[in-house]
Amino acid sequence: MLDKQSFASAIDQICEEKGISKEKVMETIEVAIAAAYKKDFGRKGQNIRAKFDLETGNVRIFQVKQVLDESMIKSEEEIEAEKENAESVMPERIEGQEEDKRVRFNPEKHIMLEEAQKENPDIKMGEELLTELESKDNFGRIAAQTAKQVIIQRIREAERETIYDEFKTKEGEVVSGIVQRVERGMVFVDVGKTAGILFPEEQIPGEFYRIGQRLRILILEVQKDAKGPGIILSRANSKMLAKLFEMEVPEIASGAVEIKSIAREAGSRSKVAVNSTEEGVDPIGSCVGQKGTRVQAVINELGGEKIDIIEWSQDSAKFIANALSPAKVLNVQANQEQRVARVEVPEEQLSLAIGKKGQNVRLAAKLAGWKIDVIGAQKVEEGREKAEEAKAEAQTEETKEEPAQVEKAEEKTETGEKEKGEPKASSAESSGPRYAEGSGEASEPKEEKPKKKKGRKKKEK
Repeated sequence: MLDKQSFASAIDQICEEKGISKEKVMETIEVAIAAAYKKDFGRKGQNIRAKFDLETGNVRIFQVKQVLDESMIKSEEEIEAEKENAESVMPERIEGQEEDKRVRFNPEKHIMLEEAQKENPDIKMGEELLTELESKDNFGRIAAQTAKQVIIQRIREAERETIYDEFKTKEGEVVSGIVQRVERGMVFVDVGKTAGILFPEEQIPGEFYRIGQRLRILILEVQKDAKGPGIILSRANSKMLAKLFEMEVPEIASGAVEIKSIAREAGSRSKVAVNSTEEGVDPIGSCVGQKGTRVQAVINELGGEKIDIIEWSQDSAKFIANALSPAKVLNVQANQEQRVARVEVPEEQLSLAIGKKGQNVRLAAKLAGWKIDVIGAQKVEEGREKAEEAKAEAQTEETKEEPAQVEKAEEKTETGEKEKGEPKASSAESSGPRYAEGSGEASEPKEEKPKKKKGRKKKEK
């Protein structure tokens, strides 16, 4: 018998400190006691189960046997035949064929139905028969030590499971934590019952962390590990920015304003596209707040990161123009199929539209999901002038070609009229006046005498 008072108080303390249920702790203790008993006093193949009564402090040990009948048992001949088949050829399982659930009878694990009904007349086939075993006098120090070790192990497992279940539901949420330590660039943050890890790639560039510093972090992912749940934290993820706005702007939390997309370069600059779902609600004004208090709170939390609030639009050209803010846009030519936009801006706004090292146009392209080509108005005007000059030159060439084409057409017309009005002449006549060799005067064409027809004369004769 165990000291029930101290044991019960210890269990209550474990449940309170670790945040796990009493039922799970009791189940763990019973498994540990059964394992300790089997190790010292059990037989091979024996199935031991322990029952611990917290009110009395008594521990009862049972041997568990499954109740079988003849139809559930394989004969020795069948077992030998299976062994021979397994050694020669691996038998293929036929699809749709039911698996043989019969077992080899083991007196330590099984009991026949007739025998079981002698102890319990109401027991049925397939049920378990619990037979209480004699309590051992020397089930003491060694067994208790073994039970203690298993209990500690099981409680740790239960604790890990509880922590995993709790934080798995918090994935994507922003929580408050305290920096515990910094090792090899990794920041370990106490988030309550456990510590999360802030890897270098999830940290804001240029941000320094001090031990004991309180900060807000995003629970990016919760992983199951043998050593415990691995909680991956982030301050550089775009979801962190979205959650901070949700915490600072009631209209976003209520759904009156929604965040459509975010483009972020952590620690430097971000663009947030917002849209109103309710008439009369200004999405940009709601996010900025009176005198910029709301957006400034987010900026301060992220160490001074610049944030542009952009009004989302269903019109792609308008949204792209808004995304390039603070630069002013003159014209947007959007190719919907290729999702490529050509944006014209004033010449003095060109550097502002592109941004330092191309950051503004890069963030705008990411925010809109388009490829954006920004061109200054002067370059566009030069391109138009060149196009007009080329067009004018082409028209001039066409004008020069027209008289020549007209002359050719007239010559063709005159030649056609002559051919229609005059009888068909010989090749010499058709070629016009012909000059004789060595003479400057034109020679008249000779008249041809009509040929006599011999056929008529014969008839006259």
